[in-house]
Amino acid sequence: MKYVCYYRVSTKVQGKSGLGLSDQMEIVQRYLRDEDVVLEEFTEVESGRKSNRPKIQEAIRACQKFGAKLLIAKLDRLSRNVAFVMTLRDSGVDFVACDLPDANTLTVGIMVTFAQHEAERGSERTKAALAQKKAQGFKLGKPENLTLSAIEKGRAIRIENAKTHKANVQAKELATLYRNVGMTYQAIADKLNQSHYLTRRGKLFDRKAIYRLLH
Repeated sequence: MKYVCYYRVSTKVQGKSGLGLSDQMEIVQRYLRDEDVVLEEFTEVESGRKSNRPKIQEAIRACQKFGAKLLIAKLDRLSRNVAFVMTLRDSGVDFVACDLPDANTLTVGIMVTFAQHEAERGSERTKAALAQKKAQGFKLGKPENLTLSAIEKGRAIRIENAKTHKANVQAKELATLYRNVGMTYQAIADKLNQSHYLTRRGKLFDRKAIYRLLH
């Protein structure tokens, strides 16, 4: 079988140091059989998310020229970009990944689409978390957040949110009753924990948490 090998490292530092490159080459050498022929080898120093990668384009043209297959060490070296995988499919070039020889452009396309979807979901979760921080009084990305007034404002908002939180309201009512009959803060915390109450942040109550709850 005729092959054109493609190796990719993600950063310039890796490209200069060879980090990860020797491993890829070793994987390819273990995969090759005695009768196989490697016609050309290409090494790319680029992020997997980018579609415009000159070395992979050269490797594809070499495969088309010699009627060879594109050989890569690991599937994640190919790309995490859906558009690029579809470009590879449309080129008519077959590829083989040493760690998953039975994969093809269809299965890789599905895998990459799912990976991209998960990445987008992760981005959405990050935005939601930042929005929640902002709602709590933080002004994200601004140096003035470090001022005393900004810190106090954020603290006041968090305290107010804690007071109106449904679980905290119920816990406070019980804590008030327990305190009125002479129970210590720690005893109240133990009692609420036994009843599976949690703080607004999802943690168990302790003596300090009870004190803050009642004051």
